[in-house]
Amino acid sequence: MAKTDMDRVATILNIALQLVANLAIAFEPFLPFSSEKLRKMLNMETFEWNQLGRTDLLAEGHQLNKAELLFEKIEDETIQAQVDKLLATKKANEAANYKANPIKPVIAFEEFEKLDIRVGTVLECEVVPKMKKLLKFKIADGLENRTIVSGIAQHYKPEELVGKQVLFIANLAPRQFKNGLVSEGMILSAENFDGTLAVTSLLREVKPGSEVK
Repeated sequence: MAKTDMDRVATILNIALQLVANLAIAFEPFLPFSSEKLRKMLNMETFEWNQLGRTDLLAEGHQLNKAELLFEKIEDETIQAQVDKLLATKKANEAANYKANPIKPVIAFEEFEKLDIRVGTVLECEVVPKMKKLLKFKIADGLENRTIVSGIAQHYKPEELVGKQVLFIANLAPRQFKNGLVSEGMILSAENFDGTLAVTSLLREVKPGSEVK
């Protein structure tokens, strides 16, 4: 309206400033620092609660101080950094307070001997299409290469495991999936306190098919 009615513009600005002055008082209990900053911009040295609602808090000709941003814009990156910091703190607290699960019931040594745990070398590894949790392994087991499907795709990239030696149970009954894929064993992993999985490996390389005793 400045091109046609400067008096009207002056009235609008005056009303807007009176409203801001009222907000500077009303928000003081909830946003004390921001309210103080706003009052400094408005050059309001003092205020009284009984002044709320008045439209003459700032007199005609009142000198304002330099205007500044009252609130800084918080970017998504800043928010994410704080979220990551909180999650890291939570994870650190969980790690510090971690206690292992109770030991399972005692079994006879003969029961353990029934498990045929062996060492295999990962020849190939790939994500199973349409099954985001599964990785398909081609394992050298010292006899004939076998296929093992493992639900660790959320913890490893396929290329991280190719060439590695892993421990697997060789004498489990084959398991067939809905897509026709058959898993001929189970790769052993350790579950950390936070639910992440770490594939079991060896301190030094041995021949594929070596038995774990």
